[in-house]
Amino acid sequence: MSYEKIRVEQDGPVTKIILNQPEKLNACAPDMADEIREALASTRDARCFLITGEGRAFCSGADLSGGPRDRTTSGGRGSYDALSKHYNPLMMEMARCDAPIVTAVNGPAAGVGCSIALAGDFAIAGKGAYFLQAFVNIGLVPDGGASWMLPRLIGKARATEMMMLGEKIPAEKAEGWGMIYKAVDDDALAGEAMALATRLANGPTVALGQMRENLIKALQTDYSAALHQEAVGQWRAGDSDDSREGIMAFLQKRKAEFKGK
Repeated sequence: MSYEKIRVEQDGPVTKIILNQPEKLNACAPDMADEIREALASTRDARCFLITGEGRAFCSGADLSGGPRDRTTSGGRGSYDALSKHYNPLMMEMARCDAPIVTAVNGPAAGVGCSIALAGDFAIAGKGAYFLQAFVNIGLVPDGGASWMLPRLIGKARATEMMMLGEKIPAEKAEGWGMIYKAVDDDALAGEAMALATRLANGPTVALGQMRENLIKALQTDYSAALHQEAVGQWRAGDSDDSREGIMAFLQKRKAEFKGK
């Protein structure tokens, strides 16, 4: 399938999704959100996704290039429709994806771009990158799931700081807060992210996908329900070819060769 706002590339077992509007710092228009969602949904045999941005930004937020006139005439209803029809479906697709997602944050990750960066399983950022909830500066509220994700990642106090003060959070500070997996030198970012994505892609995909589901559900359920979810997940993973291969490899004292099935 061809795309206008993103590129999709297969690099060995890793499916790379590259936000490709560098002249706009990869600002995410509704059609870009749709393309990212389609790329995730249509690549059902993917072993791991790696999402990054072309150029010097990861994603500078929603595309406001229509200008203030478009924004003010459409008002809150326009924002509501864009979120309901485009951005929220993307975030839900990221949440229910069966394959692991690595995000390589190569520059600013602002607004919904911040949400996309943090919605994967591992966010690796170059030390020159930063995370920003800039909504307060234009009289809006955070979206893209930020008000759900941030308190769970960094606690209410720091989430409040990000949202209500609207200040940049540098990558190394984000790492210290536990908001991202790690911050690395900018020139090492691509290699580190690809190495991690390849490692995940060569893992037991069914089990990894079940871990994603268990973790998300555990954030919004009680202990008993989490135990049940683990049992259900263990059943599904235990029926996979990769599980059988893993057990045989353990018994035969060799490295397992997982196929993602």
